[in-house]
Amino acid sequence: MIYDGIHPTAIIHDSVELGEGTTVGPFTCIGAGVKLGKNNRIASHVVIEGDTHLGDDNQIFSFASVGTTPQDLKFKGGKSELRIGNSNRIREYVSIQPGLEQFGGLTSIGNNNLFMANSHVAHDCHVGNNIWMTNSAALAGHVTLEDNVIMAGLSGVHQFCRIGEGAFIAAGAMVTHDVPPFCMAQGDRAKLRTINKLGLERKGYSPDEVRRIFKVFTLLFVNKGTMEEKLAVLQKDHGDFAPAQKLKTFIERSQRGLITYQKDRGENAA
Repeated sequence: MIYDGIHPTAIIHDSVELGEGTTVGPFTCIGAGVKLGKNNRIASHVVIEGDTHLGDDNQIFSFASVGTTPQDLKFKGGKSELRIGNSNRIREYVSIQPGLEQFGGLTSIGNNNLFMANSHVAHDCHVGNNIWMTNSAALAGHVTLEDNVIMAGLSGVHQFCRIGEGAFIAAGAMVTHDVPPFCMAQGDRAKLRTINKLGLERKGYSPDEVRRIFKVFTLLFVNKGTMEEKLAVLQKDHGDFAPAQKLKTFIERSQRGLITYQKDRGENAA
């Protein structure tokens, strides 16, 4: 429920900065150091604490916890920041936590993201733009989600993993290694199944581009050979194709290693 203005039962520290048009519902608590930009809609019973800055046009629903101290026993104070961009929707019981000083001290959230009920973003995560984390999806510490990722319900990502642009994490998947861009991961422990064809189509990729991405996927993750050999073939045959280059760069920068391919019976090719 959205309220006009600041409800008289809200508890807001004197140091809090509230941008023009921002509203705060009843029984919400906003602690020292918080900065809220313009036209944010904060519902009832929300807690926002710490060195937390929100941009404009965000909506936070009841019982969300934003910026409270990290759930990490190493946390002893020090630099611990949370930065959230614009036009995000943070639903009921979502928890988003700031960073730890020894790891840089920053958790960052981009723009136009949807965090559905009970989803969790841990300390030192970096979440891009246009991401959906559906009900009870969870990120451990130090996870990076690139733009346009979808995490289905009850999925989880192990600490220090990277999820590439446009990837789809299926319901219940437990991800323990990096997921390349444009790919679909499923299972416990999650395996690559195919490309995220529907996601690519929704983002405006042409049928020819989708088919070519599937060919690159097959080359890199299905065909035999070392990754070094396959990347050489990719560069030779697809050096002019931007999605192929994005995959190549992602693989070369992986520190945790990639999840592996497992054939999905009945999966339609692109």
